[in-house]
This record gives sequence, C-alpha cells and structure tokens, in this order.
Amino acid sequence: MSGTTSTTDLTPAGRRTRTFGALRVRNFRIYLSAHAVASTGTWMQNIALEWLVLELSGSPVAVGITMACQFLPMLLIGMYGGMIADRYPKRMILMVTQTVNGLLAASLAVLTISGNVRVEHVYGFALVVGLVFVVDNPTRQVFVNEVVSARYVRNAIALNAAVFQTTRLVGPAVAAVLISTVGTGWAFAANAVSYLAPLVGLMIIRTAELLPSPPLARAPGQLRSALRYVADRPHVAWTIVLVGVVGTFGLKFPVVLTAMASETFGGTTDGGAQLYGLFNVALAVGSIAGALFAGARTHTRLRTIVLAGAAFGVAQVAAALAPGLGTFLAALVAMGAVNLAFQAMANSSVQSWVDPEVRGRVMGLYMLAFVGGTPLGGPMIGWITGAFGARVGMAVCGLLPLLAAVVVAVVLARQARMLQPAAAATR
Repeated sequence: MSGTTSTTDLTPAGRRTRTFGALRVRNFRIYLSAHAVASTGTWMQNIALEWLVLELSGSPVAVGITMACQFLPMLLIGMYGGMIADRYPKRMILMVTQTVNGLLAASLAVLTISGNVRVEHVYGFALVVGLVFVVDNPTRQVFVNEVVSARYVRNAIALNAAVFQTTRLVGPAVAAVLISTVGTGWAFAANAVSYLAPLVGLMIIRTAELLPSPPLARAPGQLRSALRYVADRPHVAWTIVLVGVVGTFGLKFPVVLTAMASETFGGTTDGGAQLYGLFNVALAVGSIAGALFAGARTHTRLRTIVLAGAAFGVAQVAAALAPGLGTFLAALVAMGAVNLAFQAMANSSVQSWVDPEVRGRVMGLYMLAFVGGTPLGGPMIGWITGAFGARVGMAVCGLLPLLAAVVVAVVLARQARMLQPAAAATR
C-alpha cells in the first residue's frame, strides 16, 4: 500500500540492501574501487600540500590563500564545467581530467623532492588543479547517474561519500608517515601513481551497460536557463544556498585544524603533522557513519537537510570549545558524522529533484556554491585564525553555517504559514 514501509525493509537484511544496494551493479563496483584508490592519493596530497605551505610560510593565512587559489576557478567559471558535462561524453571527460591531475601531481613531486619548491609554485599548482576541478567535479557528480539506474543513485552517491571518507583513514596516516620520514614530495608522487586506478577503471567498465543522458545541443542562454530552472524550484535553491554557506565558511578544516595541531595542542613540526593526521582520521570515522546513514535513506526532505546543517554548526562550535584533546577528538567524530550526512543528503536530493538534461549545469552551480566561496572564506578564516587564535577561527566556522540554517528554517516556516490559508481555501 502506498505510504507504508514493507516489513522486509525493517529487517537488518532490508537495511543492508538499502545501504549497499548500488554495489549490485558491476560497473559501479569497478568505479567505486578505482575511486577508493584515487581518493586515498587525494587525501595524501591534501595533507601534504597544506603542511608544505605551513612549512614554507609558517602562516595559516598562506594555507588559506592556497585553498583560495585552488577554488578561485570554480568561483569564476564553475557553471561552465557543468555545461561541458551536459554536452560531452562524461566517461571521456573523466579520462582526460584524471590524466592531467596525475601529471600535475608528478610535477609537484619532482619540484618538492628536488628541494626547489617555493610557495609561489604551490599557489600556481593549486590554481591549475582548480581549473581541472571545474570540469572534473560536476562531471563526476552526474556520471553516477550513468553508472547506476535511478533507483540506486541516492545510495551510490552516499557510498561514494563513504568511500571518500574511509580513505581519509588511510591517506592522512600514510601522508604523516611519509612527511616525517622521507619528505612531503613523496606524498605527491604517491598521489600521481594513484591516478592510474580511475583511468584503468574507466577503461574496463562495460560501456554498453552505461545509461548516458542525451547530449545537450549548443544553444544561446543555456547557463541563464539553468539559473531560472533553479530559481523556479525553491527546495533546490535553498539547498544550494545552505550548501554554499557551509562550503564557504564551515569546511575550512585545513586552516583551523593545522592551527589546532601546531598551536592549541602544542605539536612540534613532526608531531604536529601526525596530530593533524589524527584529526583527519577522527573526522573520517564520523564521516563514514554519516554517509552510510544518508545512503540508507530512500528520500530526504529539505527540513532534514536544514537540521543536519544546523547540527554541523553546533558540533564545530563544540569542537572549538573542547577543553582537552580527547574531548576535541570526540567532537570531531560528531562533526564528521553530521557534515557527511548533510553533504550526502543535499547532493543526492538536488540530483534527484532536477531533470537529466539540466543536471550537469545544476551540479555545476551546486559545486560553485559549495567550493566557489573558498577564495573568500579561506583567507578570511585564515586571517581570523592568525589574529585571534585557532579556537576563535573554528568557532566562526561553526557559527556561520548554524546562522544560515536558522535563517533558512525561519524562511521556510514563514512560507508554510503563508500557504496554509490558501490551502484551507481550496478545501
């Protein structure tokens, strides 16, 4: 009967089916396995890049500038990447972007291992990686819809997020060992090699089993039409707004956590790197649980997404106020759980709410909101952290998403009250 939940779904086997259902698809298993290898390398590079900048400059502001360089292209041309994803075969786009990313990582490895790397090189590297990201990220987001059928899309997105966070358990740990033993450059070298996995995976998936969307024909005004499409759907628009605030101000972990590791909890250069890796492991533990929770859900309402965004803000403020290392790590676990639940639910909901022919451009807008504000948020949080301390910087990272969630909740409540008399009049 419509509106009821089957008894089978309430059993442990039924819950496992919902949580891991997308793994029934062979192409997705290949795609996810390759994603796991590449993501491990990405986390190694992220940790190494942030620590390298801190070593070269000694300034949290420089870490923020690096983040700004990486995400500035998304701010300026983010929706164009989504339009490319709508127009061209997504599998071929991803093969090109993975190849370029591997070559970039290899180049930085050579510079760093040879001892010739400077902060300016890192800024340039981050900027070029950001240009690739503009095309790669929205393409990867919507490619999932070609790998699995519509019934598994929400689950596949959540499993992607869970794997990405699981690799956070391995990547930071390996990066910390490499940094403290053979040097930062070898983490970049390992990341360069890891890009072979997605290339091989994309080559061996069965193309006959993919479900490609019809390519978008060239026409004027396609970006404006996508913006109008989102504006006409308030549930999509408000989700993207909240995602934008969280991405711009809430997810500045490289800035605040490096400072918490090196200043607040008194890490030395090598000990601080290991402590920073431990912080990322704690985030990953919670993130896996949050992503799996989101993957088990068959549908999500906007108010659930807003509640998760508010919970993330509260958890980050709690982490900023944590009196000791043990309490701080526990708060990071909670923060990781609500953050990934929020991200997975927001991402899968927006993709399920929009039509296939506009999905690439909408996800381009989504990613523009999510990471495009980093050129503003990164340096701002870096300045606050440098001027007032790591705890203040981290508290601001939590308070702004919490405030945004409250504002969205108030607006939605007012809209609901305004609709009640109209609904009553039609009865």
